[in-house]
Amino acid sequence: MGFYVNVSVGESVNRFFSDTPLMGHEVLSLSGVENKSSVMAWRVNRILRPMGWVVDDDAEVEFVDTSTFEGMEIYRNTLTFIMTLACKRVLESDVAVKYSMSDSYYCELNDGEATEEQVALIRDEMRKMVDSAIPIQMATLPLDKARRIFERQGNGDRARLMQWTGADPLTLYRCAGTYGYFGSPLAANTNSVAAFGLDHYAPGFLLRFPSMARARTAEIPPLEINHKLMGVFNEYSRWLKVLGLSTMASLHERVANGKALDLILISETFHNMALSNIAAQVDERKSVRLICLAGPSSSGKTTTSKRLSIQLQVLGKNPVTIELDDYYVNRDQTPRDETGAYDFEALEALDVELINDHLGKLLSGAEVQLPKYDFVTGTRKQGKTLRLGSDDILIIEGIHGLNDAISRDVPREAKYKIFICPLTGVNLDSYNRIGTTDTRLLRRMVRDHRRRGYSPERTIAMWPSVIRGSHKHIFPYEEQADILFNTSLAYEISVLKGYAEPLLRAIPECSPAYGEATRMLSLLGFAPVIPSENIPNMSIIREFIGGSCFDD
Repeated sequence: MGFYVNVSVGESVNRFFSDTPLMGHEVLSLSGVENKSSVMAWRVNRILRPMGWVVDDDAEVEFVDTSTFEGMEIYRNTLTFIMTLACKRVLESDVAVKYSMSDSYYCELNDGEATEEQVALIRDEMRKMVDSAIPIQMATLPLDKARRIFERQGNGDRARLMQWTGADPLTLYRCAGTYGYFGSPLAANTNSVAAFGLDHYAPGFLLRFPSMARARTAEIPPLEINHKLMGVFNEYSRWLKVLGLSTMASLHERVANGKALDLILISETFHNMALSNIAAQVDERKSVRLICLAGPSSSGKTTTSKRLSIQLQVLGKNPVTIELDDYYVNRDQTPRDETGAYDFEALEALDVELINDHLGKLLSGAEVQLPKYDFVTGTRKQGKTLRLGSDDILIIEGIHGLNDAISRDVPREAKYKIFICPLTGVNLDSYNRIGTTDTRLLRRMVRDHRRRGYSPERTIAMWPSVIRGSHKHIFPYEEQADILFNTSLAYEISVLKGYAEPLLRAIPECSPAYGEATRMLSLLGFAPVIPSENIPNMSIIREFIGGSCFDD
């Protein structure tokens, strides 16, 4: 008895019949998909699967290549696995993936500072492995066996994490006799990720990837190191050390030992210290009249601006905040992206002329009628009137806050620019990160459902457009900032879990968002639960879960 496979290729669907089970590469060869070499995995009935997955019943399938966010995540995870294997082979050392920076991961050896010679050895071994096209196979193992394997391999943090979460059985991946765990499928073999770079950056090194725009040409973007960003990462590492955290397993241990309240209070104090430092820098620059605060969607701009305002008042300043979100054009005037969806991340989604007009008038002492945007109806209404005193400081916050088109008539010396984002957090284990985009998606999903009446499916559906917009319109201005503020909280995934899980579980299997919901639920499964009642009402996380003292 046979079955039908429907393959989505762009806007068309290719349908064929088979009376024998088929693996992903067999379906791919029949599908008519172009650029087959860039395919990393496939969705089978909306669930992301490795190419070795077998279908033996009617199925709706779609191939995932490196032009997509999921495809690039698989590419990065596969290269990370190869890098860890190469380190073991040539240095007998394990490696930790610390942070994501542009199109690279910053990594460190577990047993000391990496030298240029060691990095060259790792790079050469990785190249040999890639050229050898070593198969990467999925293995489903019971929990106890998986834990023993990781312990024998020296992956104690991974074994402890599996113990805390209790998932049984586990899906692992095996390459050259070594097992790894990742939150996504891996490519079929090592030759699928031929384009990479490995560069020494003391005390560690940078594993570099193609960007989505260059993945099919196998080009690695030029190496650009943001030293301000590295400074933020190093500061956050110090915070985690004070908190006694290294990976998600250590977070489980702290929560189980009754230390959740300490984690919350110390994390919030670190944020207060950072904002106090920013306020002090503003105070030192007597020419500053305008603070431009920007960051991608769900980075915590609103709460950060209001908490910064309080810190400035402590120093005797009189700050006034304007939210650029209130300057969105009416919904029927909102530009659309290449998919036809509303592009709320585009600069043209804002009334730039009105913003500049209001800034000019306010900084010259005139009174203006501010707008107020209604996100439910998609229309702009009249808000409050505002006039600044001669010594007042104006704060504008929004995703485009650092773009000089927003404040083109204000001299640079009169502006202080702040870029904010949850730039890093607690990793799952030594080489599995929780992506900052995932943190922002969880934040936005919870907030959009609570404040804007959006379903989680709607938030997930529009998220790829949000990410594209961030990389196009927001992150290019990051380096113009006078300072970067990391809005991550070490405990926040554990709090968001209680709000996001019910929303994600309510997404039906027939929904296009079901596969992404499944992935997010898998990620949340590794986090302990921390109740929200002890979170201060000034916390950035309150902007998303509710209960903020800054809510209108």
